[in-house]
Amino acid sequence: MGTARQYELTGQEWLKVASVFFWDNVVKERSYVIGGHSDGERFSPKENLSEALGPSTTETCNTYNMLKLTRHLFCWEPRAEYADYYERAIYNHILASQNRETGMMCYYVPLRSGSRKTYNDPLNSFWCCTGTGIENHAKYGDSIYFHNDTDLWVNLFIASELNWKSKGLKLRQETNYPEEGRSRLTLTCEKPVELGLNIRRPYWAVSGFDIKVNGQRVADSSDAGSYVTVSRTWKSGDRVEVTMPFSLRTEGFRDNRRRIAFMNGPLVLCAEVALGTNYPAIVAEPDRILTTIKPIAGKRSHFTCSPETFRTVGESRDEDVTLEPFYQMHGDRYYVVYWDVLTPGQWQGKEREYKAELARQKTLEARTVDEVSPGQVQNERDHNLQGENTGSGTFSNRRWRHATDGGWFSYEVKVLGGPASGGQELSVTYWGSDGGNRVFDILVEGTKLATQRLQNNRPGKFYDEAYAIPESLTEGKDKVTIKFQAHPGAWAGGIFGLRILKAEPE
Repeated sequence: MGTARQYELTGQEWLKVASVFFWDNVVKERSYVIGGHSDGERFSPKENLSEALGPSTTETCNTYNMLKLTRHLFCWEPRAEYADYYERAIYNHILASQNRETGMMCYYVPLRSGSRKTYNDPLNSFWCCTGTGIENHAKYGDSIYFHNDTDLWVNLFIASELNWKSKGLKLRQETNYPEEGRSRLTLTCEKPVELGLNIRRPYWAVSGFDIKVNGQRVADSSDAGSYVTVSRTWKSGDRVEVTMPFSLRTEGFRDNRRRIAFMNGPLVLCAEVALGTNYPAIVAEPDRILTTIKPIAGKRSHFTCSPETFRTVGESRDEDVTLEPFYQMHGDRYYVVYWDVLTPGQWQGKEREYKAELARQKTLEARTVDEVSPGQVQNERDHNLQGENTGSGTFSNRRWRHATDGGWFSYEVKVLGGPASGGQELSVTYWGSDGGNRVFDILVEGTKLATQRLQNNRPGKFYDEAYAIPESLTEGKDKVTIKFQAHPGAWAGGIFGLRILKAEPE
């Protein structure tokens, strides 16, 4: 934004180059399907963007500013790809970020499967994305039209009226877009006006695009992602009708073409799912996926997906998956936007992994002496949570606890202290992508069991770390205190689970 404005004030070419370079890299290399970008307020490497699907993707402030930058760039050079990006982001991120019933807005719009949108509240959430969020939803009339002395560009299909006073021209646009792919423009002129009317043909409008002026079809040799220019002398009552049929398609990540999202015309689609369940994957050849998806009569941009193609591991589904526009997914609803496409062989492997994990969990339950659920209030109270500089939260639908700035936290847990109790272990669950200054000691009854460092130990997955507990620390006891003590200035955790286990039989 700064270099764009400096270029406009100084004319220094390198400032323009910097602004365009930034836009190209963000939009084309590091953006998600909804037009947003960033994961946890960081740009992710384009080489593994498909893996950057944490619970904090697409901060709305980012897209707010990218839309402002896009307006600057379009004014320098009216390119259809700028307007195409603007449309993608305004419908699928900005419009999707506000709860239509309450008016409240999102800071992040997460794209991780099983996410839901979290909104601010009127009195206690003055986030940066509240300030820009209020502006976002006051700007739907912005960037619909651009003009110079001789040409007018129609970039967005939004019901509106343009009053171009110096030309003595009014243009009224009537449309139900994006509910349907058509719009009507009616002109009112104080006197006939010679003008080039440039109407955007969206990048997705690959077939059936049509323009009529006063009922007569305009000869059109344009490509999708360009403009159709109608140059003539316009008079009051002239009417332009634009038709652009929506069509269903998929978009994959550049680094992983088999992780896809669905779009219908300009709209990203998603499906509601139940929290805590396994989420469906697609088992089909990529060129046959769309043939298994059918429109729902009477519900625009809604589709049903066959359970034979959209499969859930460990389940035999009879119900269809329903796709609907992402901007309509609001409230306390969990959803999937991105889908993995698997071969039959890969699906069988996934089923085997699931069964193996069930068996592991069953064995783990049989060995469990006691279990703590970090971040769960009643469970932590039952285990006498104590601590300083400690807090909890949610990540990937799992609760965690940590301590910051040299802090600590502890629990009282049950142990087997009898003479025949045998060996026991402390098992702690971590998120393998946690890093930074996370260095802490784990103590049992005040005795240090281990020093743990979390430095991206197992990227992208949860994992369990087991620590053998000496019998001398549990002998004659039915409870012990487990303490997580951060090193000075460092963090302890986060931990996502804690168990006391009987040692595995030899």
